[in-house]
Amino acid sequence: MARHPRLILPGVALHLIQRGNNRDVCFRQDSDCLTYLAYLRHPCAKYHCEVHAYCLMTNHVHLLLTPAAVESCASLMRDLGRCYVRYFNRRHGRTGTLWEGRFRSCIAESARYVVACYRYIEFNPVRAGMVSHPSSYLWSSHAANTGMRSHSMVKPHCEFLALAASAGSRHAAYRGLFKLPIDQNLLRSIREATIGGYPLASDSFKSRMIAPPGCRTQRGKPGPRVESPEALYAFKRN
Repeated sequence: MARHPRLILPGVALHLIQRGNNRDVCFRQDSDCLTYLAYLRHPCAKYHCEVHAYCLMTNHVHLLLTPAAVESCASLMRDLGRCYVRYFNRRHGRTGTLWEGRFRSCIAESARYVVACYRYIEFNPVRAGMVSHPSSYLWSSHAANTGMRSHSMVKPHCEFLALAASAGSRHAAYRGLFKLPIDQNLLRSIREATIGGYPLASDSFKSRMIAPPGCRTQRGKPGPRVESPEALYAFKRN
């Protein structure tokens, strides 16, 4: 059975999640996390993907990134997967697949959704009961995005830059966003859009896009099955 095409726009942020096969552990030690992040750098540079936020959980990964081209994310995850699975299997004496098939993703447009995805990703260890605050979790981008630690791979999205004029003020403003939990409706929207593959976007943004067959722009029944594994939204020209 053919797979649904992904909705990907060059230059538009994408929230991506990839789970371990059968929800199995894919990071057993701190050295695994270090290795994954080290392997992530090269394909990001090769395929021109900017990473804005990340969180490495025990059995899955969250990334918020902006691709330069429609195929960039798939190429990045393919190369990263090959390198990391080879390392992980050799390091832990195992064989076979590590990831649960294709990664899930949704595009995120507008300040509301992009910044919400930042928070959704970095709040993940808190929701899982692993820590009481995102700043206590080592394997996420929270320290980089709050100015607690430098990380050359983490690049600010334009909506993150819009939080304040100076770096210090932006970091303070971003820290302030974690004083309260994410609204439950917004949390559910991010989760459902990522699993369902439809965009987190304003109605005006959606109205300017032409969706290929099989792609979804909102929650609901899926479109017809198509052969293409990737799909690009095109903007209508006025």
